[in-house]
Amino acid sequence: MGCPTWPECTHGSIAPVPHQAQGVFHSWIEFGNRLLTFALIAASIAVIVAIVRLKRKDIRTLGIWQLLGIIAQIPLGGITVLTHLNPIPVAGHFLLSIALIAAGTTLFERRHINAVTSRAIEMKNFLLARIHIILSALVIIVGTVVTGSGPNAGDISAPRFNISIDRVAWLHAGLVIALMVVTVALFFSCNDSLLRKRIKIFIVAALAQGAIGFAQYYQGLPELLVGMHLLGVTLVWISAWRIHLAAQIGKLR
Repeated sequence: MGCPTWPECTHGSIAPVPHQAQGVFHSWIEFGNRLLTFALIAASIAVIVAIVRLKRKDIRTLGIWQLLGIIAQIPLGGITVLTHLNPIPVAGHFLLSIALIAAGTTLFERRHINAVTSRAIEMKNFLLARIHIILSALVIIVGTVVTGSGPNAGDISAPRFNISIDRVAWLHAGLVIALMVVTVALFFSCNDSLLRKRIKIFIVAALAQGAIGFAQYYQGLPELLVGMHLLGVTLVWISAWRIHLAAQIGKLR
């Protein structure tokens, strides 16, 4: 951790201090992450103001939950630090971010459209899309267990889940395979151009993420690959959620 305590960065100082034991780079990265929270709060308030001015009641709740979720990250992040990167609050911190990304993506998608369009989605494809987003969420949730069971890439002394990483990693891989099977089935089942385009994007993102995941697993969790894997899961989740949204905004037939 760049800042070993919370809400201070180090004992007696909110900000990093010269010659801090954690190093200049790591301490300022951690402190910058904390400052980013205030920028996100300001941005979410601006979004809510814009929604109110546009009289978009259909997305007002989304904007409010986005703000509340960002605020909730503050104490959750503090718990993560004070428990010395215990995998339970670490996973919760990450999964709340995943929920916020879904809400933000929904806001972005709906900014120019009403709740329902004239597009039609067949019931079987609607159900496949539902299964797809559920599996996507399960892959991410189990992925946090994999992360919490293996060595921490940044702190070898961090507490870990008392679970066999090999077993949970294979469970994670099995869920990924099931997700890809459903993805291919949905692609060949639907004729909707928007859905098919988004499925293609998802496949590319998922294959790249899988390659990174295998590489980091067999190469001992190098920091660069861990960072790429975090970026990858974000892109995979956004692409999965956009498939979910494309299947939701159409009328069932």
